[in-house]
Amino acid sequence: MMARRWFSRKYYNSPMPHSIFFYHGFAIHGTTELSRLGGPASHGCVRLHPQHAAALFALVSRDGPRYTRIVIN
Repeated sequence: MMARRWFSRKYYNSPMPHSIFFYHGFAIHGTTELSRLGGPASHGCVRLHPQHAAALFALVSRDGPRYTRIVIN
């Protein structure tokens, strides 16, 4: 699932802009907590700078999530 605007129902209604859900409730999404990027702050999601999340969202929207493969190592 993809959502341009999403708020976490599980974690205090936290904003998750440009969400691309890839496994159950886990997503790649933007964050407003820029100072916490690169450190532990998430519960399994992959957090990106909002501009990077928007760019990725646009690419996946253009090509379709069906043709997008997400690999987490």
